[in-house]
Amino acid sequence: MAQFEEVSKQSSLHPKPAGLVLQYGTAGFRTNSKHLDHIMFRMGLLAVLRSKKTKATIGIMVTASHNPEEDNGVKLVDPMGEMLAAAWESYATMLANAEQEELISALNEIIEKEEIDKSQEASEQQCQSFTSSFGWSSYYGLVTTPQLHYMVCCKNTQGKYGDATVEGYYKKLCQAFTQLIGNASNRTDDQKHLCVDGANGIGALKLREMMTHLNKGLQVTIFNDGSKGKLNHQCGADFVKVQQKPPTGIQVNPGDRCCSFDGDADRIVYYFTDSQQVFHLLDGDKIATLISTFLKELLIQAGLNLRIAVVQTAYANGSSTHYLENTMNVTVRCTKTGVKHLHHAALEFDVGVYFEANGHGTVLFSKAAEDQIQQLAQDSSSIDDERKRAALMLQSTVNVINQTVGDALSDMLLIEAILAIKGMTVEQWDRIYTDLPNRQLKVKVSDRRVIDTTDAERRAVSPAGLQDAIDGLVKNYRNARSFVRPSGTEDVVRVYAEADTQESADALAHDVSLAVYRRAGGVGEEPKPLHSQT
Repeated sequence: MAQFEEVSKQSSLHPKPAGLVLQYGTAGFRTNSKHLDHIMFRMGLLAVLRSKKTKATIGIMVTASHNPEEDNGVKLVDPMGEMLAAAWESYATMLANAEQEELISALNEIIEKEEIDKSQEASEQQCQSFTSSFGWSSYYGLVTTPQLHYMVCCKNTQGKYGDATVEGYYKKLCQAFTQLIGNASNRTDDQKHLCVDGANGIGALKLREMMTHLNKGLQVTIFNDGSKGKLNHQCGADFVKVQQKPPTGIQVNPGDRCCSFDGDADRIVYYFTDSQQVFHLLDGDKIATLISTFLKELLIQAGLNLRIAVVQTAYANGSSTHYLENTMNVTVRCTKTGVKHLHHAALEFDVGVYFEANGHGTVLFSKAAEDQIQQLAQDSSSIDDERKRAALMLQSTVNVINQTVGDALSDMLLIEAILAIKGMTVEQWDRIYTDLPNRQLKVKVSDRRVIDTTDAERRAVSPAGLQDAIDGLVKNYRNARSFVRPSGTEDVVRVYAEADTQESADALAHDVSLAVYRRAGGVGEEPKPLHSQT
């Protein structure tokens, strides 16, 4: 234990606030920034242990994401740029909540369980890393969350995925974008123009930097660029998605193509207003449909027999699922809510497209798929021009995508390229299918753990009788479905309902909320019909 004396001494300079208990989740640790000093120190410790275990570079990110600027998160990035392994999330939680006198024993517990080398030399190296500004091998300063994920992957593939610098990121993505839009003909300046809401976050700064690499292939007007206004305040992807309206203070004229990033640029949603000044949102479901349709068409043209699938959660609009399965004949896999679940499911296919409705998502290509695409693109034999062109477009598409995590900058370039190649307006994109009206509600309960679900959270197995009640209520409405799932953070049950009209969706959501309240230990007042709550 002597080798950890310096660690303990340094840790005492970053004390854990009394009574504070935090849990590591999809967004890492998230709370007010003034409570995160000890978290930063202790996640430095965990990053060193994770690095020694994997013999690879590990990333640490500090971000407010889509939340208010004072509400920060700290999370670790695993070797291939993916999220921290689930087993290590529990270690993170244990370290974060350990009292000062328990910290060294908590570290030793991780070292023993993971069989991490405890030689004197290694321990000295750990202490040096722990105490010398955590011994960062690279400090990137201000970057988007997806840029860090990308650079961790570059480091651990010895540059095969790309150059592990911000400049390398821009060059890879922008070169691929430029190659892609070379397949679009006669684009006007209006067609090249995009209005971007940067959420007053890092994405706006990095987009401005990236524009110098795009050779006028895209003309961007940036709003909420951080020069004034607060991070995510009445702007950003989450605000636009939840409020179903443009960011406050931005005039969206008919014909304008607009998108919003969230604060750390790992989410994107598109939108426009029509000639009647009606707002239209194109969320993650619409994005996944556009991208998967484009990829499926290219795979057919290239003559490549690769399995493509779209991974959704239960929150995906039923119309998108119906369109993908019945019109595009694309496999749809439904999984539990949470990006890590979608990412894992997407890995099962040659080409896995995943997006949450909130606009967080990307595309994953298996190594076999990438190899086949590369081989065909480089084939100098007498394959026909259409196959060759499709293969080259697929190759550029692979390179414009950040496969490590959802990335607003990367997703934006891909969407813009697809629209340009197809000669499609944002209005035409929106008309691919029409969303079913839906409603989400919350019901306060005494203990959310009474709700247990199965079938990717689409059916409740407890409390007894609840699912039968939901099934009976759904039958009262046309094109309807509904599900309930417990919140991951509070004693609340989330209710989702959709139906053929907004009135029916609202009524079904209320009916199901009552069933939850009465069968799952609701607290407070019984849910009121929606029209009386507004």
